[in-house]
Order: sequence, then C-alpha cells, then structure tokens
Amino acid sequence: MEAIRWEGKTLYLLDQTKLPVKEEWIAYTDYRPVVDAIRAMVVRGAPAIGVSAAYAYCLAALKGDDLTKAREDLAASRPTAVNLFWALDRMARKASDCGGDPAALLAEAEVIHREDVAMCRAMGANGAALVPEHARILTHCNAGALATGGYGTALGVIRAAHEQGKVDMVYADETRPLLQGARLTAYELVSDHIPATLITDGMAASLMAQGKIDLVVVGCDRMAANGDFANKIGTYSVAVNAHFHGVPFYTALPCSTIDLSIPDGAHIPIEQRAKEEVRTLSGVQTAPKDVDVYNPSFDVTPHTLLTGIITERGVLYPPFRENLAKLFG
Repeated sequence: MEAIRWEGKTLYLLDQTKLPVKEEWIAYTDYRPVVDAIRAMVVRGAPAIGVSAAYAYCLAALKGDDLTKAREDLAASRPTAVNLFWALDRMARKASDCGGDPAALLAEAEVIHREDVAMCRAMGANGAALVPEHARILTHCNAGALATGGYGTALGVIRAAHEQGKVDMVYADETRPLLQGARLTAYELVSDHIPATLITDGMAASLMAQGKIDLVVVGCDRMAANGDFANKIGTYSVAVNAHFHGVPFYTALPCSTIDLSIPDGAHIPIEQRAKEEVRTLSGVQTAPKDVDVYNPSFDVTPHTLLTGIITERGVLYPPFRENLAKLFG
C-alpha cells in the first residue's frame, strides 16, 4: 500500500480525506497546492509529510521557483511534525551542493522516500520481537503505510508481527475528530487481512480492564530529548490508561522524528485546527454551530508512561534522555 508516487515530473498523492469511500489520486506539478494538501491532510503522518515536502521542493526546482521561498511555505504547512523540517533541511543542503539542479534534487527526494520505507521495515522487525504470541494490540490514529513512505511505523510493527503469526487481534481507536483510525487504520488492516476490530476512543480503558489488550503501539510526530512525544490527540489518554492497567505502551518512530534540540514535551509546538472539524462530521453538523471548540491536533505523552521506544536502530528503554543521546553518538 502506498500514498505517494512520483512519475515523470509529477507528484501524485492519494487523497486520504476521501478514504475509505473513494481512492482518488491527485496530481501536482506546482509546490503551492502541495502546501495546501499537507495543511488539509490530503497527505498526513509525519514521515509521509516529510517525503511529500521533499518531492514538492523538486516541483519548485523544476519550475524555477525561489527555493528559499518554497522551503518557507512548505515548512509553514504544519508546525508539529518534525520530519517536515528534517526533509526540507536535507533538500536545502542538497540544493546548495548541486546549485539547485532539479535532477539531483529529485534523486535526493527519491533516496529519502526509499530510506523511509527501509526504516519502517527495520522498525517493524525490531518491534515484532516485543510482541507476544496470540497478541491483542491496541493502536491509536494511523501510523501505517498511508502515514509514511510505505509499510508504516506502529502499523509496521503490527504488520511484521502478523507476518510472524503472532497477532490475534488489532483494536483500532476511531480517533476523533477526523477518524483516522476508523477511515485509515481499519482500511489498511482490512486490506492486508489482519484481524481488526474498530472501537470508539472511549472504549480502550474498558478493554484494558477486561484484560483484552496485551500491548499498545502508536506512532509519533515529534519526540523531545527526554522521550516526551507528540502524537495524535487522545494518545495521552491511552498512555494513562495503559499505565494504570499495567499494559506495555510503545511508540514507533524513525530517528528523523527525534528532535534533540528541545529538552522536553513542553517545547513541542501543538497545531490548533479548525473548529468545524469538531462541530461537524463529514460535512454534517453534529453540535451547535455557535459552541466554542478546543481542537488541538496533537497531545504530548510524558516519557514516564513509555515502556519503550521502537526505532529502526533498535528499541530504547529508560533512562530515555541518556539512551536517546547515545543513539545519536
């Protein structure tokens, strides 16, 4: 399964706002509509945003646009996912080295894309080793092939464990307000014939209390130097419930999502999204139109609730600050 393609001189993105009802690919030959696509969550998930931004940077080069302006515009599309800035910084360095040559920039973007898939597969293998036989796994939001260059982070772990015959059931939180778990994670699991059950966000604690969850694995959009991390809103609640019920709680992420420049989660910028996302559902009003709304896209889970951090380089355990620092030498 894939959500990002490059063909000729065109970037194609699978419109994730239409899934699972309709599979529609949108073609882009200008970087500016890609900025809008990232903001509107046509493409979403930290690694996928980074890959898409790298290709969008190539579109700017092909058109002879100001690459500094293109980088600034793309960087402003979403503030939390650090992979966006990591990929753009890498493309800008390449542009400096190659004089902005479009062919060289495209080669770099393709390397970023391939590396992301390879990292996800390595994460999957590392995480699958932690999954017990006959596992019942809970995940929140979508951290699968649709959120990455392919295969997935948290769902990469689940995919690898399923390939080893370890997975009895995956419980997917619906993930309000945009239902990425219901629309996207369930879609991926069903497509790959992985046993799946969809639940509302408020049902997770009840399942844990009944002993029906063996471990939790979620994705990550940015991790601070101490292991605090931002992920889709509702992740913190899952972590608190897992801690209370003694359920192992892991996050899976590539090292490009780790931001050692910030000391803790209080320094992670949290995107605030449109109020209508909560007042409506698929365009249908579900709340009074004048009620105020608080709609952060992410929350921060403290490292104290983490059992371990699954990366392409291995699994990290406490003390996280020291071990994250060692990971980068």
